[in-house]
Amino acid sequence: MERILLDTHHKALTLNKDRKTYGTIAEIGAGQETARWFFKVGSAAGSIAKTMSAYDMQYSDSIYGTCDRYVSRERLHSMLETEYNLLSQRLDEKRCAESVFFVFANTVATFNYSRNQAGHGWLGIQFQTQPHEAISAIHLHVVLKGSSSRQDQETLGILGVNLIYGAYYQHQEPVELLRSLMDGLSSDKLEIDMVDFSGTAFDSVDNRIMALQLVQHGLTHVTMFQPEGKLVQPAEVLFKKAVLVERSRFCPPTKLTINLLDNAYEAFCSETNVDTDDVIVFSEMTLQNLSDNDDINIEDFLHRVDILCALGKNVMISNFAEYYRLAQFLFKQTSKPVALAMGVPSLQEIFKEKYYEHLDGGILESFGLLFRNDMRLYVCPALEEDGSLLTVDNLKVENHLQFLYRHLLQNGFLHNLDTVDRNYLTIDSNKVLGQIRCGDAAWQNLVPPAVINIIKRKALFQRDE
Repeated sequence: MERILLDTHHKALTLNKDRKTYGTIAEIGAGQETARWFFKVGSAAGSIAKTMSAYDMQYSDSIYGTCDRYVSRERLHSMLETEYNLLSQRLDEKRCAESVFFVFANTVATFNYSRNQAGHGWLGIQFQTQPHEAISAIHLHVVLKGSSSRQDQETLGILGVNLIYGAYYQHQEPVELLRSLMDGLSSDKLEIDMVDFSGTAFDSVDNRIMALQLVQHGLTHVTMFQPEGKLVQPAEVLFKKAVLVERSRFCPPTKLTINLLDNAYEAFCSETNVDTDDVIVFSEMTLQNLSDNDDINIEDFLHRVDILCALGKNVMISNFAEYYRLAQFLFKQTSKPVALAMGVPSLQEIFKEKYYEHLDGGILESFGLLFRNDMRLYVCPALEEDGSLLTVDNLKVENHLQFLYRHLLQNGFLHNLDTVDRNYLTIDSNKVLGQIRCGDAAWQNLVPPAVINIIKRKALFQRDE
């Protein structure tokens, strides 16, 4: 069913006329653009107890406490907590029986013209859905794409209204709430690359699914979460980190999948310009890895994630079908070395020119974007039918690409992972999945013990009835 889009004026006026909702709007760094909407449409006295901005750092610290960074989740959290406590202390006795309280806050840096630096920020809301109810919360991080501070301010005002409206009128449908955050906006104005739902209204919400929805519905290109399932903001996690990524379907992770990544990690850490303490490793799945006839099976997605998290892996979800797009993203986040772990078949795919027909420079342009900033690929051999190994040293590509391949090999962009256990090279994850579904116990010899345990305990990857 097609979504009904409500404009910002309608949402702000609806909230103002709802005599139950009452709260505070606190904004730092981009004017009071969200509050302005509520005053602009009229009847703001019905919903707004207080609006404020504390731009001076000393004033801000005296109100919310000190913190290392003012545009941070830490600052957002202290703003929400402080303002909600004040709201409750001052108005609970008078209004608690008839009102549901909320506090909306943001802390943002808009476009910096002198540095030509894009803006970003944190927004959040704490709110009740019923009088006397414990609070629920939504936190989100945005990457702003405006070419001026004014454009970013307008974006933030609309986004703020969308968030408050969604919290009250769409909290029972969190996916719909998530999509509605972009009402009146577009992906050329901002990305929402992290979201966290918590509290009473969202007891049944799995934030890993929300992370997937961010990418699936085009709110961002990449989302990440840690082994315990905690969503993280990409730029914050990747800053000044050396990054190693293995792309796979992980359906399920096999002994080959894990051994490949472990050996790539050892090789990456042995590089002279890589500090082991700076390395962060991700298991990455693209939307293409997750989809079946353009449809994503959420239960199947969670099965894969459950296993990766049980193995202690950081997980990345992206819509980057081409490796060069993934590389571009990583290069923007860190100046440290970046590496990709893969098998020979994936390397062969990279050399297929059909994937780059949309680029003016074709495969040369894509390789120029991929193989820069000291990028290196760690490539696991494949076992040929005659028992011989296909490696980066004897891989054949199209005749007219042989000099390009030789250039990459001779200049250290391609590394042969000859340390991968040869016994694992016959493992095919598709066959393993088939064995699990048909009850063939042979699959247990092909995956790590930890994977066996979780598949059995949670009855994962069973065939749909």
